[in-house]
Amino acid sequence: MQFQGERTLAVPIDIVYSRLTDATYLTSCIPDATPVGTPTADVAQCSVRPNLSFARGNLDVAIKVILRQPNAASKFMLTSKGIGSGADVEANLTFSSDGDQTKIAWTAAIVKLSGLLKMVPAGLIRGAAQKIIDDVWTRIDAKLSAGRGASC
Repeated sequence: MQFQGERTLAVPIDIVYSRLTDATYLTSCIPDATPVGTPTADVAQCSVRPNLSFARGNLDVAIKVILRQPNAASKFMLTSKGIGSGADVEANLTFSSDGDQTKIAWTAAIVKLSGLLKMVPAGLIRGAAQKIIDDVWTRIDAKLSAGRGASC
């Protein structure tokens, strides 16, 4: 299952790139997330209590940055695990500058579902994933635009 889109942020590329290639920053932008452990720019973890009918309880989410091309691209893996379920998502961001704005082309692909999530209808997963993606982008956009890179 694949998702994709484009965003334009009214923030210079160097600020956007530095924030969106930092695992700690990215986990802070996940709604209802609580940081876990000692995060770094390469790997960060959080606990999330999703408001999803098919996934109750807490999910442990880890973000690992696996590629950085300065002010050009990044790639990271998101791994989530809950009681009897899990998912691996690979995300790619491509950055381009347009004056004081930054354009981001993004893709996210669910590369693995495990446990109970395998039995959930694809349409339900797609709808829930799209809402989470939209919520994360809304938080990123608001924080970057308001504070020139402030934490989510």
